[in-house]
Amino acid sequence: MNLKLDEWIIEADISSMQVALESGRLSSEELVTVYMERIRKYDSTLKTILELNPDALQIAKALDQERKEQGSRGPLHGIPILLKDNIDTHDNMHTSAGSIALAESFAAEDSFVAAQLRAAGAILLGKANMTEWANFMSPTMWAGYSSRGGLVLNPYGPGELFVSGSSSGSAAAVAANLSAAAIGTETAGSIICPASSHFLVGIKPTVGLVSRSGIIPITYSQDTAGPMARTVKDAAILLGALTGVDERDELTLASKDRYYTDYTPFLDASYLKHARIGIPRFYYSSLDEERLVLMEAAIETLRNEGATIIDPISLPCDEVNWSNQVLRYEFKKYVNDYLAKLPESAPVHSIQDVIAFNEQHADVALKYGQDILIWSEQTSGTLSEQEYLDSLQQNLEFARAQGMDYVLQKYELDALMLPGNYNGSVLAARAGYPIITVPAGYTTQGITDPEGGFSTKGPFGVAFSGTAYSEPTLIKIAYGYEQATLHRVPPTMD
Repeated sequence: MNLKLDEWIIEADISSMQVALESGRLSSEELVTVYMERIRKYDSTLKTILELNPDALQIAKALDQERKEQGSRGPLHGIPILLKDNIDTHDNMHTSAGSIALAESFAAEDSFVAAQLRAAGAILLGKANMTEWANFMSPTMWAGYSSRGGLVLNPYGPGELFVSGSSSGSAAAVAANLSAAAIGTETAGSIICPASSHFLVGIKPTVGLVSRSGIIPITYSQDTAGPMARTVKDAAILLGALTGVDERDELTLASKDRYYTDYTPFLDASYLKHARIGIPRFYYSSLDEERLVLMEAAIETLRNEGATIIDPISLPCDEVNWSNQVLRYEFKKYVNDYLAKLPESAPVHSIQDVIAFNEQHADVALKYGQDILIWSEQTSGTLSEQEYLDSLQQNLEFARAQGMDYVLQKYELDALMLPGNYNGSVLAARAGYPIITVPAGYTTQGITDPEGGFSTKGPFGVAFSGTAYSEPTLIKIAYGYEQATLHRVPPTMD
């Protein structure tokens, strides 16, 4: 091998990896080895990864041999990818959602996402740490904490900067160049927020574009998996491998004839000259001065690249007093469905069992308590309560018809530009619509929590959101903005 791999791997993208693999200057076995070495060197501090795939090197060798004998399967052939620990893999890795109650749980079959990645030739490198139960366990739990893996730290300021969102291990690992890319999951902000906080590109797809079968859920209405990567191109490559109709997830039936297996043709920076982008100022109101400056700079960049900016715009739903009851009710129903399928030998088969298990192992399992689990367990689990039905109807009516669809149609917009934080991501989450975040800059000031000491300063992203299945347009806009700015820089690791 002619590459000085330990240096070259930092910020290497998937396309350059493929060029090196095809030329024979690099093997997938070497690629896995160098990532494992970086993980051993840095991850004892960062705690981004719960476990490595013990078969990763053997899989890499087999894919190297296949490349020589049959050629490449495509852009992900032999590329190491991490999966969030709520995504089932039928192999020698566990799937636990970060909970010690499931620490010894092996999936009976691959999730759709894992199967798609394997078919594309990706190497499932390991399981990423995450906020336990996707941050639906305790209102005081720190983002990135799990009883199984401890607290994920942000490589841009370990122990100082906030990691944000439950896909924090996926984000921190990719940001620190411990994997080529990763898969996260989102209910409301859990891809977008940690991607933004780690100078990454994150895509939360339209709900139903990517199957949720084999993923430990929070909700049926809002959950989806999506890519987290260092570039828009890498995220687009990964998204194309994840899509497809899956009979085990009926929402994917609506994506037939609306999904692509290759999103790279939409990497068109010139599209900004034709784009109409709306600025919903209501969602900027909570930003501190530095983040607002970054948003204004992003608006100016888009304008300079030829985009038509409609500023300000308002949505009929801006002042709605939203309910979170959808998450409460659907969590019990769908987590119970998942746990009920576990083998008899598993220690838990329902949320009630999880609560009891945690109480029995309180010294390890209940650092932050489990008030949200108990709150959800108090529901019937049948989704028949009027409170739930009203909350679901509110989301559908106000986030879609009186929200995003209304304003996109009224102003003939391609997308809304939003902050890459929870406030910016939650409307698209309630609507089930896509959103993509791209690095926008770094802030030096932030709010510091007096107890945990974590600051909200650091990397920050802008986000673009549109109506259902508008991923091609959002990728065009995000790519144009990325290429005009190139804000991402790697963390200093040594």
